Amino acid sequence: MIAAALVAGLILGFTWAGYPLLMRLLSARTKPRQKVTSVANPAVAVLIASRETPAAIANRVADVRAGSWPESRLRVVVALDVGGVAGGPESAEATRLVTAVREAVAAKAEVVAGDAPGGKASALNAGMRVIHESIVVMTDTHQRFAPDAIERLVAALEHDPRLGAVSGALSTRADGASPTVADLYWSMERRLREDEASIHSTVGVTGAVYAIRRERMPRLPAGLILDDLYVPMSVVLGGARVGFAGDARATDQRRFSTDQEYRRKVRTLTGVWQLCAWLPAVLLPGRNPIWLQFVAHKLLRLLTPLLTLVLVVAVAVVGVPAVHSVQPWALPAAGVAAAALLLAPGIGRKVRNLLHSLLAMQAAIVVASINGIRGRWTVWR
Repeated sequence: MIAAALVAGLILGFTWAGYPLLMRLLSARTKPRQKVTSVANPAVAVLIASRETPAAIANRVADVRAGSWPESRLRVVVALDVGGVAGGPESAEATRLVTAVREAVAAKAEVVAGDAPGGKASALNAGMRVIHESIVVMTDTHQRFAPDAIERLVAALEHDPRLGAVSGALSTRADGASPTVADLYWSMERRLREDEASIHSTVGVTGAVYAIRRERMPRLPAGLILDDLYVPMSVVLGGARVGFAGDARATDQRRFSTDQEYRRKVRTLTGVWQLCAWLPAVLLPGRNPIWLQFVAHKLLRLLTPLLTLVLVVAVAVVGVPAVHSVQPWALPAAGVAAAALLLAPGIGRKVRNLLHSLLAMQAAIVVASINGIRGRWTVWR
């Protein structure tokens, strides 16, 4: 039991602390990325895949148009996911939705209907068919770009011809709000992706703000859950690199409940399993040049609940009897202290919220793993 607990502890430590520290140390040996500006203004297309309301889409288009990139060199395409409407993309209801979005965005964007059977991947495929610009910036509906976000993404691609795609940085912390567990996690994730990119490639991109060379964009399989993981890994498997431009910023100040975050994590983690099933080359060290990063960043994290359970059982089997035999009052006293902490006003609520978030994260991993083992990919809601 002690040996199992030791192994579990070592893997957990490497996954959540050792691997990020290793990437930090290795990235420190690389030449720092200098802030560069685009020397030319190539034609750029911004692709927004959405199933939101016409008003929300119009606001997003206006935000993209308000940036610093020259209007004459900017094209905005909205790929509307109409697969979920009654009758599908060819129905009268789908036509009505497309017309409503076209009226909302006016002449500021082109609107195309997503392919059957629907979903974000099918919408992206439909949008890419009408785009001929060499650089495509991908984004979602609810985020907002910094004024120079497109400029920074394009500059990063132009500065390094080895890059097939480059991710921007998404901030999820609301102005003036205390950071949530999700905010802290995303802050750590941004740092890790930047370090990975400085060594070779970041494992995933931020779907709300990234750019790709058009010839590097793969056709996405219908039903794909994580386009922002499938696309960069396809780029890497194709021989190019995926960079990270921390100065290309987008913000998303929506607040999500713990239950909403749980559903989001179930979906994204199920997508990791789906990627392994649909793009198995990522699992082969000889094919995937960032195999170690992919395993440490994506796969080992899926073992967190199991490894944590091993540690808890080991403590219960080995530690509890030993403590109780020395000080019989220690366990009851610890229980009373824990209960007092959880029930205390103010700090007790924060501790409860933290535990709820952490337990929800572990539950999401378990449910996603069951989905992956069963091949259940219908997790979009």
